[in-house]
Amino acid sequence: MTPRTVLVTGVGGYLGGHLAARLAANPAIDRVLGVDTVGPYRAVAGLPGRVEFVRADIRNPLIAKVITSAEVDTVVHASLTANPPGPSRRSAVKEMNVIGAMQLLAACQRAPSVRKLVIKSTAAVYGAGARLPAVLTEDGPPRELSSSGYAKDAVEVEGYARAFARRRQDVEVTVVRLSNLIGPSVDTVLTRYFALPVVPTVLGYDPRIQLLHSEDALAVLERAATSPVSGVFNAGGDGVLLLSQAIRRAGRVPFPVPRAAMPTAGRLLRGARVVDFSADHVRYLNHGRVLDTTRLRTVLGFTPRWTTRQAFDDYVHGSGLRPVLDPTVIERLERRLVGTR
Repeated sequence: MTPRTVLVTGVGGYLGGHLAARLAANPAIDRVLGVDTVGPYRAVAGLPGRVEFVRADIRNPLIAKVITSAEVDTVVHASLTANPPGPSRRSAVKEMNVIGAMQLLAACQRAPSVRKLVIKSTAAVYGAGARLPAVLTEDGPPRELSSSGYAKDAVEVEGYARAFARRRQDVEVTVVRLSNLIGPSVDTVLTRYFALPVVPTVLGYDPRIQLLHSEDALAVLERAATSPVSGVFNAGGDGVLLLSQAIRRAGRVPFPVPRAAMPTAGRLLRGARVVDFSADHVRYLNHGRVLDTTRLRTVLGFTPRWTTRQAFDDYVHGSGLRPVLDPTVIERLERRLVGTR
C-alpha cells in the first residue's frame, strides 16, 4: 500500500525532522504531518507547506483527533529518545517515551484509517553482555537487562507495538531496531564519547562495535514507511570495528581503567556534562553488540550505503576532529616495534 497521508512524530529532532522532509519529497505521498512539542527541525522548517507542522503532545489523548481528522493511513513513531538529555530529566524522558507511545498506539487503534505503523526502536533492547550471542538476530526477544534507561523504555514500547498488532491485525506493524548512530550531523552519546581527547575504556576489553550512518537510518525508516512489509528488522552497517581501532582512527588517546572503576568514570563525565553515560552505555563499552541484518536485505530490500568503518570515518572527517595523536605516526611506531622483535 502506497501511503497517502503520513504522520511523523518527533519532527523537532534530527531523525524525525529529516524523515518528514524526505517523505514530503515523495510525489506519491499527498500529505505529511509532523508532530512534536517543540518547533520543527530546520529540515522541516525549510519546507513551508510541504510538511504540516502540528504542535502537539503525543502523551495527550487529543493526538487521536489529529489522526482521525486528517485520515492518516501511515504513522511513523520516530520520537523514541535513545539519548536522554541528562540525569535530572530522566523521568520526563521516560514519560515521553513510554506514556507517549501508549497514547499514540491507543489513538491508532481507534482510527480506522490507519493501515501502517512504523516504530523506530534501538538495538539496545538486546542489552550487552558476555552471554549474548556473537551476532544477534530478530528471533532473539528483547532482554530486560536494564532496570532503567532508554533500553528499558524501548523494550516496553516494543511490547505495546506487539499488543497493538494483535488487536489490529489489519495494520502492518514494522519495528526497526537501529544500531548506534554515527555521522557528522548527529549528536549522540557515542559521538561525544569519541570526541573526547582522552577516551576511557575498560581494561582488558576490546569490544566489537557496529555502527549505522545517520543517512542510512533515515533511508531505512523511509523504506519501512513506504514498503508493504511488516515485522522486526535489525539495521546496521556491514562489518565491525574494534573499540581500539575506532579510537585510533579518530586520533584519540585511550585511557584503560579497571572494570570496577568504569561506572565511576561514567558518573564523572556525566556530572561534568561532557558525556551522559548510563549503565547501559558502560555495559556496551564492555561487551559491544553486533546485529544480523539478513532480514533487512532480503525482506525489506534495503542495503546500507555506508559500512561501519565508512560511517565512522565520515563522522571523523565531517566533524572536523583534529587528532590528538596522528594515526600514521602510531602505525609507524608500531611497525618499528614489530621490526625490532
